[in-house]
Formats: sequence, C-alpha cells, structure tokens
Amino acid sequence: MALSEGFPQNTPSRILSDLIMHRVGFFVCHGHDALDLAGPLSAFNQVVTAAGHTPYDLQVISQAGGSVPGNTGLPIETQPAGRRRFDTILFIGGDIEPMRTAENIAAAKKLGAKASRVGSVCTGAFLLAETGLLDGRRATTHWLYAAQLQSRFPGIKVGGNSIYIADGHIWTSAGIAAGIDLALAMIEQDMGAEVARATARLLVVPYRRPGGQSQFSAMSQMEPESDRIRIALNFAREHLAEALPVERLADAARLSLRQFGRAFRRETGETPAKAVERLRVEAACLRLRDGSEPIEQIALAVGFSDPERMRRAFVKLHGHPPQSVRRESRLSGERG
Repeated sequence: MALSEGFPQNTPSRILSDLIMHRVGFFVCHGHDALDLAGPLSAFNQVVTAAGHTPYDLQVISQAGGSVPGNTGLPIETQPAGRRRFDTILFIGGDIEPMRTAENIAAAKKLGAKASRVGSVCTGAFLLAETGLLDGRRATTHWLYAAQLQSRFPGIKVGGNSIYIADGHIWTSAGIAAGIDLALAMIEQDMGAEVARATARLLVVPYRRPGGQSQFSAMSQMEPESDRIRIALNFAREHLAEALPVERLADAARLSLRQFGRAFRRETGETPAKAVERLRVEAACLRLRDGSEPIEQIALAVGFSDPERMRRAFVKLHGHPPQSVRRESRLSGERG
C-alpha cells in the first residue's frame, strides 16, 4: 500500500514522508484538569473519522506513569515519560503548584528538547515556562492566570487575551475549551484545512476561532447587573462610529449623569470612556481579521478619530498594534 493512500491530496509531505506515525504526547501531572486533556485529545482522535485514516499516535504520559488523579479526584492511567520521544508534546493544565516539582520540570525539559512542536493548554504554560522554551516568546494561558504567569516569568511576552498563540514551534492556549482550538490549528497545519474543518464538525465546535481572538467578548467581560447599564452598552456598540460622550450614554440609560456614572462604574468596574474604547477595539479586531479594509478606514468606522488613537488603544488593551492582528489572521489563512 502506498504511504499516501487514504490521505487527502494536500497532506503536507512532512507527514507523508514519516514512516512512523506522528507521535503526540499529552503530559499530565497530579491535579490535571479533565477538560484540558479531553478537549485536544478528542480533537486529534477524531481525525481518524475525518480523514479516513490518521497519522497520529496518541499517548497520555506522566513523569512516573501509572494512575494520576485529576483536580476532580478522578484518576487517569498514564505511561511513564522515560526516554520517550514525541513529535508533538502538550503540557496539560490543572493545579499549578503540583506540576512544578523538580521531577516534572526535568521530564518536561527532556520532552521539550526532543519534540519538533511543543505546546501547553491553560496553566500547562507554567510547566512549559519552567523549561525555558518560552523565554523571549509570546505565550498565553487562561485569562485568570495571565498576570501570574507574567509575574513569575518576566522574560515571556504574555498575551492573556488570546485563545492560542503559535510562536515558531512553540504553541500555547487559553483554558478549557481553547485547547480544542489549539488542536484544530495543529491538525490544520499537519493535514490541511479540509481535515481540520471536518474534525471541527465532528466535535460540534466552530471552525476556526483565530488564535488572536479574545478569550471573551468585551460585553461579557463587563457583565452589568442592571438592564439600564446593559441598554447603555448596547447603544454604544450600535453607535460606535459616532461620538459617545457620557451624557449620551446616560440619556440612553434614562439616568441622570450622576446616577449613570456611579452605577456604570459599580457594575462594570470601568468608566464609560474606557468601556467604549474596549468595544471599539473589539469591533476593529473583527474588521481587521475579516478583510483587507485599510486600517485608517477601520479606525474611523469604529469611532477612533485617527489611526494613532486606535493603535494606542490596541497596545494598551492587547499589548500589540492593530497590524499584528491582521498579520496573524493572514498567516492563519495561509496555513489553511
């Protein structure tokens, strides 16, 4: 049987040329999160149905092997890391401190040094960071732990608002379900967009959320309690291209200026001006990814008076300028 038989015609040659299946290792520690493991593991496993055949050999491993309890108390059987070599190694998230033992770090360093692609899911980034492979690179983790990751490892450029980040051969993802997005992007890199899209359909998940997409929308992040503040935010989102002084938002909420200012800050934790800026950046991100519209035109369309104001807002909220969003979107499209 020919090596390429059963594979899509656009399957990259580096997969077809490997007589041994592409080995993917999922490294878990005591206190691992079940969904951080199950999400990407299920995605890679579904390729056999999506493609009619799979190049992946999937193994769940740990430093010593055996039964490893998760953070829900449910254990999973693992193989010992030993001297195994994997083409792709993923460090699975969970409780942070148990994964940072000397034994786990030593095993992670050996695995990472041998693998051609290394990644982490959620707080697995803390173990990956201990290997030194994230030094000087962009990385992400669950938004709740992004500041902690940055504080512990100042040499990493932490983008705590991204679903996943691929910086060279090092990949990191946000928490829980974002591990599926990471796996789908890897499958797309290996097998092509058609197989990755079919895998997403089998998983009943969207295909594909760009890596730079926010982990949560600006509206859900603010989560106002009262209908009046929600009305004001919806009004702002629907009129972003227009001037949105606090007086106009207060009028939309049918509150006095003083009542609105106090209620808005209490319920969202932000001033109205900062909230509007966040909504404008989010709207600009969507337009930057969806087409080739000039950045100057996008800035005006979402309510920034000029591109420089939009650039400053992007750097303040995301740590990078608008151009990097478009560049990452184009690179993702090229991979597809």
